[in-house]
Amino acid sequence: MTETPPGLVVVDKPKGLTSHDVVGRLRRILSTRKIGHAGTLDPMATGVLVCGVGRGTKLLGHLALDTKAYTATIRLGAATATDDAEGETLTTADASGVDEAAVRAGMIPLTGAIEQVPSSVSAIKVDGQRAYARVRAGEEVVLPARPVTVSVFDLLAVRREGAFLDLDVVVECSSGTYVRALARDLGARLQVDGPAVGGHLTALRRTRVGPFVLEHARTLEQLEADPALSLPLDDAVGVAFPRRDVDAELATDLSHGRPLPTAGIAGTYGVFAPDGRALALVSERGEGDDRRARPLVVLAPAST
Repeated sequence: MTETPPGLVVVDKPKGLTSHDVVGRLRRILSTRKIGHAGTLDPMATGVLVCGVGRGTKLLGHLALDTKAYTATIRLGAATATDDAEGETLTTADASGVDEAAVRAGMIPLTGAIEQVPSSVSAIKVDGQRAYARVRAGEEVVLPARPVTVSVFDLLAVRREGAFLDLDVVVECSSGTYVRALARDLGARLQVDGPAVGGHLTALRRTRVGPFVLEHARTLEQLEADPALSLPLDDAVGVAFPRRDVDAELATDLSHGRPLPTAGIAGTYGVFAPDGRALALVSERGEGDDRRARPLVVLAPAST
């Protein structure tokens, strides 16, 4: 059996599977156990999920996945225990009288640098246990607000479904932002002659995470038919990180784990040998004469 080369697979995750389920399917499709994923998508969500294969798993903890983009559908007229369609309905109200101008006005305070209370069924740990596990065990969990940035929260379309109002939206945000919390908070801001109409998320599709977009992604069915990487290791490093090319002497030093002279590149970046191989991820650290480009992950050690 041919060994699967290292790199990244960008999956267009289907609805109904957990991120762990997707990893399990990939292990079978690519005939290797060494697969992991960066970030998590809820079972109801679809879209971009970045997975590492072989040495590509070493990239996952260093990928700049701090910005994300989504399309989503928010239903006004009901609030749920999970802030999405899978949770128990807590309240209902007639949202048919909410007009588009009110919706747009309600989105403004939820855009920009905001303090957001995560959903109580999030994966955030509370005293060492996931919040969702505590909720499922019958505990009441209220998480503290935390700063997030919602750079885009735009309304694409409005559909009226009886007493409900369905909103198609696009969201671009920082890592740690919960789109279902935006749905909850928007519903809490809108009212028609009475209490807030409430809101929850009914559909969520991630269209981008960091530099990886849907154009990079393939469905599990496509991968079944053609088991292959989305990006081989060298290409993945080139897409995900700033690039520095070095000569043969510095390439040898780095392959032995030795630091390089600095190049003035901020953050984590990839270093490439003259033949185009990705050698390592490095960052420039230290003070004064001791400042060097030091390896974080050596991808092509001297032994190979």
